[in-house]
Amino acid sequence: MSKPKITPLENGPLLVTDLEHFANSRGPLDAAPKMALCRCGESANKPFCDGAHVAAGFQSAKDDDRTPDRCDEYTYGNVTVHDNRGACAHSGVCTERLPKVWRMKEEPWIHPESAEAQQLAAVVRACPSGALSITIDGRDESDQTRAPQIEVAKNGPYVVTGSPDLENTEFCDGVSAEHFTLCRCGGSKNKPFCDGTHWSREFTDDKN
Repeated sequence: MSKPKITPLENGPLLVTDLEHFANSRGPLDAAPKMALCRCGESANKPFCDGAHVAAGFQSAKDDDRTPDRCDEYTYGNVTVHDNRGACAHSGVCTERLPKVWRMKEEPWIHPESAEAQQLAAVVRACPSGALSITIDGRDESDQTRAPQIEVAKNGPYVVTGSPDLENTEFCDGVSAEHFTLCRCGGSKNKPFCDGTHWSREFTDDKN
């Protein structure tokens, strides 16, 4: 089978082809060879598109006032944690798992000296948006080897892992192409990527 491909259609859904592994919070879902996944947030048949984006006037362009695309570095010894706030989906994985490193409302907010290198790497790999990356002794230790998959997060984005091709899309500086999150509430300022807007919109999906 060909490598899975995700194509964000202009002002329309995500066209997904050749994906084998598809799931939601309840477990595996049947994956068709070609699927159109809703990203306007208005489909009555989520996660699939039902054409609601047309009536909703969905716009897929990035907003000019989105969080800037900038990769910051935090270094301690042989470890550097890279962080691009412009790609963050605000899942809270980093601040929940290692709050002594990722310190909310502090500047600088990342303190790599507060944990072992492999602890840091484990949290970086768990960051669904790919906004975090890490180099240890100059080697990138951010990604894993996984089969391509899309998981429909409960009341949240599409969580993509395993390096499927994301067509016609430029990744933010330093952001992983092995794992990333795609907006499905319709409100992200950094489309097609999630920026956490589903939280403020109180986006829900009863089928998920």
